[in-house]
Amino acid sequence: MLQALKNLWFRDPSETPVYINDIAVRIRAGMLLFIPLYMALTLWDAIYGTNWIVDGNSIVDTYETDWDGHTIYSAQVIKRTWEYTTQTWVLFYALFEMLAGMFVFTSRLSPTILIASLLAQRQAPVWKPLVPKRFAWSIGASFIVVCLVFFNPVPVAEFVNRIAGSAVLPETETFMPYWIPLVLVWVCLGFMWLEAILGFCVGCKVHALLVRMGVIKEACEACNNIDWDEIKRRHQARQHSSRPGET
Repeated sequence: MLQALKNLWFRDPSETPVYINDIAVRIRAGMLLFIPLYMALTLWDAIYGTNWIVDGNSIVDTYETDWDGHTIYSAQVIKRTWEYTTQTWVLFYALFEMLAGMFVFTSRLSPTILIASLLAQRQAPVWKPLVPKRFAWSIGASFIVVCLVFFNPVPVAEFVNRIAGSAVLPETETFMPYWIPLVLVWVCLGFMWLEAILGFCVGCKVHALLVRMGVIKEACEACNNIDWDEIKRRHQARQHSSRPGET
């Protein structure tokens, strides 16, 4: 436990490149899985779950008909609207978690990293480089930013228009199509489920593909992922077995 409090999920915070315990990463992904699930259910209900409700007491006959001979009535029609303050704060926390895990210093500010590191102490660590995970979390952070824009169209539009000096975005309506955040949230939910349950990091695979294509320069993982403790243990075992008079 003291080791986890000192190093968190890092093999050695001072080494270069930095390696983290993939067991703790998967535990943390499972802990954060509720955020995209909560956002997905919120968006689904906001887009498809609310219906127009007609106030029967306000119905008035207009004494007019449409082209098909149907009588036209006027009435008050209401529909529930969402107030996304809670969702916004949850997204800001998720964005903080994505950014906090990218660096050694900021990782110490993340409660989920600390809890995941403590929970992972009972299992043998699986060391993976931080850089591909950082790339994966960057993808997650970009998804979160898109959702923040969707949930807060007015402040975003006001900010953009102030910077541009003209009315680039409408300030009275949502300018982003509903399907964009809805798709991204479900994609993010799928990515985190794969990470937590199957240990399959989609962002890491994309990073590896970009490395093979030469888009990203990255050192050889196999060359850097050397278990010096295991080498030392084997060396001591050979020295012990080679001593005369010992069996």
